[in-house]
Amino acid sequence: MTTPVMIPLWLLVLVLLFAAVTFASHFLFPSVRWFFRRRAERVVARVNQRLAKPIEPFKLARRYDTIERLVFDPEVIRAVNEYAKAEDVREDVAFEKARHYAREIVPSFSATAYFSFGMRLAKWLSRFLYKLRVGQFDRAEYEAIDPDATVIFVMNHRSNMDYVLVTYLVSRAGALSYAVGEWARVWPLSAMIKMMGGYFIRRKSRSKPTARELYRKVLARYVQMATEGGVTQAVFPEGGLSLTGKMADPRLGILSYIVEGFDPEQRDVVFVPVALNYDRVLEDKFLIKADQTGKRRFRPPLFTVLGGVAGYLWARVRRKMTTFGTANVSFGQPLSLREFAQSHAGSTEAVGQELMSRIASVIPLLPVPLVSRAVLAGATTQEAITSHIAETIAAMPSTVAKPRRTPEQMTADGLANLRRRGLIAAGETVTFADSQKAVLAYYANSISHHYTDVNVSSA
Repeated sequence: MTTPVMIPLWLLVLVLLFAAVTFASHFLFPSVRWFFRRRAERVVARVNQRLAKPIEPFKLARRYDTIERLVFDPEVIRAVNEYAKAEDVREDVAFEKARHYAREIVPSFSATAYFSFGMRLAKWLSRFLYKLRVGQFDRAEYEAIDPDATVIFVMNHRSNMDYVLVTYLVSRAGALSYAVGEWARVWPLSAMIKMMGGYFIRRKSRSKPTARELYRKVLARYVQMATEGGVTQAVFPEGGLSLTGKMADPRLGILSYIVEGFDPEQRDVVFVPVALNYDRVLEDKFLIKADQTGKRRFRPPLFTVLGGVAGYLWARVRRKMTTFGTANVSFGQPLSLREFAQSHAGSTEAVGQELMSRIASVIPLLPVPLVSRAVLAGATTQEAITSHIAETIAAMPSTVAKPRRTPEQMTADGLANLRRRGLIAAGETVTFADSQKAVLAYYANSISHHYTDVNVSSA
């Protein structure tokens, strides 16, 4: 028993490696997972004390458990069987495809990442880039929302900064879960988004119709499960960024899943309209170009993005500018799906149109859109622009919160922003080149729906 055994060095290394892996998987990893699980539970308990709506158990469930619950859902199983029959493949092969979709969709929410890192980053980035303002907000309406209801923030989509602004502004209400397009499915951004509660959706797919049907069923059931579980969500009904500055008609994908899966006898669903507007949309020229070329898929060149970031930081260092201007968020009248279904047909189209109308009615007025509208209408002096803005504010609907700044201040701020970007020429007479008309129209269009006399083209 004590006789030495001669073995090659490579075999010894292999034995030790297997021993280390076995030790880690049976003793070390469970202990580490338990440690982080206990720490996460303490973070959640501490955070829930200050949240208006505590984090729901569905959101805190292990990702593996949620995936298993999703793929074994009866409706998903039926879709799997239909896919297997249509494609003439074994059911276990179809089932694995559904599991692949579930892994792609289900996020791995981390309360520590969301509230310790995500909130701080969202707050810093929002305030670093913009002067953040909250326009219309009726606190009494929101305090009257049933605390047991599922709250869904429904927003117009102007910029990828929308995610950051709304996440920060509603951080005291709860932890948001939101759908993200394919643009963000790159490492390490994809991992961070999933930890923050975001889930990826395929807006366009080249797969077969049967595969698309299976994918949509898996996505629909996940959204419906999250809604039934009371998860606070954020939805962009337009389905993508506005290319013209105007609000687009709703694309009823996510909304249809919520409405079709709603049971009035169970938990209510309350939609909260959110209207966003900016003095400067970071992607504005890329969006305008996409509208002009008809190619909606776009990805800003890396060096262009890095150059823009470096230029902005350099301008901040030299005190040539402070922020990109104002970013304003207004909240419309909440809509109870239970009450709406009782008084209307309750169809997805009716819900979508009503929500878009409520969003449009509270989109705020900002300096750059107001000045752009005045300049495109023919105002060529600061006094004429001020007069035009004063008339515009006086004629705006009662649902739109009036700006805190005077027309003179709005004019000065808007002109300064546009001149800094070179969109209008410097001097007493306000002029602009034909090449800049599309950008001015883009911003003017963001408030054009408030007025019947405005119809600005970006062509």
